[in-house]
Amino acid sequence: MCADTPETTAPDYKDTLNLPRTGFPMRAGLPKREPGWLERWEQIGIYERLREKAEAEPRTPFTLHDGPPYANGNLHIGHALNKTIKDMIVRSHQMLGHDSRYVPGWDCHGLPIEWKIEEQYRQKGKNKDEVPVLELRQECRAFAEKWVGIQREEFKRLGVTGKWDDPYLTMDFHAEAVIAEEFMKFLMNGTLYQGSKPVMWSVVEKTALAEAEVEYHDHQSHTIWVKFPVIRAVEPTGARSELRGVNVVIWTTTPWTIPSNRAVAFNPALSYGLYEVTAAPEDNWATVGEQYLLADNLAGEVMKAARVEGFERLRDVTAGQLDLMVCAHPFRGITGGEGEWDYDVPLLPGDHVTDEAGTGFVHTAPSHGADDYILGVKHGLPMTYNVLEDGTFRPDLPLFGGAVIFDHKGKEKDANKRVIDAMAGAGALIARGRIKHSYPHSWRSKAPLIFRNTPQWFVAIDREVGDGQDTYGKTVRARALRSIDELVAWTPPAGRNRLHSMIETRPDWVLSRQRAWGVPLTCFVKAGARPDDPDFLLRDPAVNARIVAAFEAEGADAWYADGAKARFLGNDHDPDAYEQIFDILDVWFDSGSTHAFVLRDREDGTEDGIADVYMEGTDQHRGWFHSSLLQACGTLGRAPYRNVVTHGFTLDEKGNKMSKSLGNTVAPEDVIRQYGADILRLWVAQTDYTADQRIGPEILKGVADSYRRLRNTLRFILGSLPEFEEEKRVAYDDMPMLEKVVLHRLAELDVVVREGYAKFDFQSVLQAVFNFATLNLSSYYLDVRKDALYCDADHNPRRLAALTMLDILFHRLTTWLAPILVFTMEEVWLERFPGEDSSVHLQDFPETPKEWLNPELAEKGVRIRDVRRVVTGALEIARRDKVIGSSLEAAPVVHVPEDMLELLNPDFFADLCITSAITVTATPVPDGAFTLEDVPGVGVIFARAEGEKCQRCWKILPDVGTHAHAGTCGRCNDVLG
Repeated sequence: MCADTPETTAPDYKDTLNLPRTGFPMRAGLPKREPGWLERWEQIGIYERLREKAEAEPRTPFTLHDGPPYANGNLHIGHALNKTIKDMIVRSHQMLGHDSRYVPGWDCHGLPIEWKIEEQYRQKGKNKDEVPVLELRQECRAFAEKWVGIQREEFKRLGVTGKWDDPYLTMDFHAEAVIAEEFMKFLMNGTLYQGSKPVMWSVVEKTALAEAEVEYHDHQSHTIWVKFPVIRAVEPTGARSELRGVNVVIWTTTPWTIPSNRAVAFNPALSYGLYEVTAAPEDNWATVGEQYLLADNLAGEVMKAARVEGFERLRDVTAGQLDLMVCAHPFRGITGGEGEWDYDVPLLPGDHVTDEAGTGFVHTAPSHGADDYILGVKHGLPMTYNVLEDGTFRPDLPLFGGAVIFDHKGKEKDANKRVIDAMAGAGALIARGRIKHSYPHSWRSKAPLIFRNTPQWFVAIDREVGDGQDTYGKTVRARALRSIDELVAWTPPAGRNRLHSMIETRPDWVLSRQRAWGVPLTCFVKAGARPDDPDFLLRDPAVNARIVAAFEAEGADAWYADGAKARFLGNDHDPDAYEQIFDILDVWFDSGSTHAFVLRDREDGTEDGIADVYMEGTDQHRGWFHSSLLQACGTLGRAPYRNVVTHGFTLDEKGNKMSKSLGNTVAPEDVIRQYGADILRLWVAQTDYTADQRIGPEILKGVADSYRRLRNTLRFILGSLPEFEEEKRVAYDDMPMLEKVVLHRLAELDVVVREGYAKFDFQSVLQAVFNFATLNLSSYYLDVRKDALYCDADHNPRRLAALTMLDILFHRLTTWLAPILVFTMEEVWLERFPGEDSSVHLQDFPETPKEWLNPELAEKGVRIRDVRRVVTGALEIARRDKVIGSSLEAAPVVHVPEDMLELLNPDFFADLCITSAITVTATPVPDGAFTLEDVPGVGVIFARAEGEKCQRCWKILPDVGTHAHAGTCGRCNDVLG
């Protein structure tokens, strides 16, 4: 057909275009497809292959030590967040060039699991105390084994890589042996002691609780205002005081502790006065003429609570006068008291007393309060043992024997009422009431707790550790504080302050629990000896060695076997002369010791037993971070970690805490079933995990939409590369300016990605890469280069440069995103590089040539894009007004400053603006031109493209229809040959 022969039908040139071709589906179908990749990774042994890679080439080890979850239930969204962050840390550091190791672990001992077995016993009508201890322990072990198996598969489904076939378990025999060995280091270094202190006690679980096991909820308590009669008072000068016979008034929310009162505390810094009741109802407890000592700032509130109608302040009362006073216990001389409370109650100074609430005087029972105990030790106050482990008063306590504070279900019983009634009968009350306030509860049973004085085993954190490891201090506290400040990096930085303040003020560590499932306190005490006797504790390395050897072979059950005492004491010690301790270790000591049997002892551990990273939720500042620090400072002399990374809590879409009762929980399995694990992982990466995160249906829809946009970008890149070969690669110097500008951006991104991953900042990595992929690529570079990719000849330098660019983008996007979207990036990689041994997760991040970084060229690129924005703005108005349908129908005139002319070659700039033609001129911007305020000196006058539409590339050009191939432009005619 001649060029001037009229066309009768429009030719179809579609088959002559290099349109994208790929089997990579637009719809991901992740829920169904992800399990297949998991099976593949298991078959080819990805984790083991990476270890082999490290053996074949020098790579710096990097170890994230797993904080062990409890093996006692299905995973919740917090677990998914936690393990996904850990996986991103491990994978990204591997791809940064490390030998990145991750050994998952489980906490298998302690109350959470024993509590589950007890619940089963109660359902069957069995009494736990009648079950042989070894039988109970075996049931606990079996329960833990079951849940380790379940949770392992749930974690793997999230795409988490690690040594899943050989995790660490705190109930493994070697682990139990090491935990006992680590405990005996405290025994030998002089910091272990038995003391009698008030501890948080659960009457439901019948055990002491660590601070990390306590949570606070609102609770309604009784409140009472109690008179303590002053029976002895002298002036600081020695003269007899007129204050004898007045009443010191205290206020308390724990009436049941009054029988254990031993003192009243006041604060010398407060202002006190003597007050007299001048008017009151006839039946009132506070009667006319009674005189009370009160803090001045609280006197009015006290009188109001006591229904006093009139009162006057008689005089000042000084701290010197208070310090010399002695009171009687409110129950002194009470009928039926049998002299139990006929002792003096001194007034003692204490900084913990405030005038923010109460009376300015604090009832002090050293057996039932932390501040009370400290004050009692300082002044030698006697301890009481009135309350038993089940929350009842000892049977022989006058008046109150057998009274119950809280029962086995955590319900308040009669103790408070009986004490209040007794005080009312003795005329000791001036008022009573109820108050709702924050109160400690067990995080397992949810039952309220009491402070109770019991014999427990402690590690003294301010006693010198006799082990010679004094580089960072001589005491556990000193070592911990210096470690926090000098040896550990904190993400976020506020984590340092949180843990530092806790360590600064914490009391000695309570190690003992009165339970059965765990590692026992492997020590012996001399029968009949007092805890302060020098030979109270048996310290014999040979005994310790026998215990460790037995635990290695048989586990901690060996401690409970018949004849265990004689077996471990051996021939050197008379079994009858020693008592075997059967308390078990605080489970936080178990997990705090994991650095020893995981980091130190395993082949895939670390050379120095120190982890590169510990990563857990913010609650672990008082949990695992805390206990690991204390434990290691007592045995290693320093912290067991170099980095501590903390994530926040997961909330619903409205920012509310999740709870089953509210119905606002999000189960990981439900998200995976609907969207796939990669959507859950993308949600994690999008959030600032260092703060609290929100998740819910609408948020997940948004995450899925972002995923689709990213997937479409990758699909386009894949579809353009099926025939790209290495010999077609274009060198940097031969690249067009547009490609060089994109390479500069990639070089900048490479720094962001590497620094972000190194700092565990996935949000910054994802934001940078996602914005680049969807804005710089999809909305700009790929859009501009579609014409060259589709329509240019196969060997056209411009097309080959674009293909080279897409190959570079492919390798960077897939590897940069692989730690986050583990399944999708594997799918993308295998679409291009199939093979039994192929995997994106065996790759490192590609190195970036220094020549790509070209700030001067990048600045020119920015200026060009600014001019392009003015052009696209003008075209958008024409499209809105239906003047044109496509930008290829336009050939605008662009007015620019003189210095821009050399940058804006018309053919190059028309390609950038996706117009069929463009005119660039340095003449002044005419009136009526389209402009943007932030791009001064640039204006656009719209003009339509002249000519006919090329039936192959769709550009409108004057030469269309003048070539051999009908309806084509010169470029397309040449391509067709």
